[in-house]
Amino acid sequence: MGELIVIRHGQTEWSLSGQHAGRTDIPLTDAGEAAAKALAPRLARRHPVAVFSSPLSRAMRTAELAGLAGVRPDPDLMEWDYGGYEGLTAAQIQEMRPGWDLWRDGVIPGDDHPGEQLQQVAARTDAVLDRMRPLLDEGDVAVVAHGHLARVLTVRWLGLDASAGRLLGHPHPGTLSFLATEDGQPFIAAWNVP
Repeated sequence: MGELIVIRHGQTEWSLSGQHAGRTDIPLTDAGEAAAKALAPRLARRHPVAVFSSPLSRAMRTAELAGLAGVRPDPDLMEWDYGGYEGLTAAQIQEMRPGWDLWRDGVIPGDDHPGEQLQQVAARTDAVLDRMRPLLDEGDVAVVAHGHLARVLTVRWLGLDASAGRLLGHPHPGTLSFLATEDGQPFIAAWNVP
């Protein structure tokens, strides 16, 4: 059985500044492009049987620079829709809503972004995992996605409630994580590997 390789897209201006970039399509920085290229040698050794990516340009470009072929865009891999918090940092949100926690309190609707609650994100990641599991019988599968989405995907892989995503460190831009099984039990083989 193959491993699910979870790739966080490379750095963007908003990931650098800590702004919530859900559905806003932001390009990679030069550092983000360099990090994506640096993933290529490690991924070339893995030979994934299928590759899926968020359709946002930062993820698709990461896949391209990392040398992944046959990438299929999958809207279920898009980042959490942060609604009215899109473009804001956690500190800015805390000023408006003291004590706010994304995992507990969720988001508010915005003008351009309706927002998405945690269970909606979990439903999308569950759909992704349902599509990926049969492919893993043939070998590794790679997905290029986003920070919060990767955390939800990982805890759902483990069979945990989506709110357990708060227990994982936020994957750094341009990193790899590996999800596997042993004796039929899911586990995290590696997390946040540069």
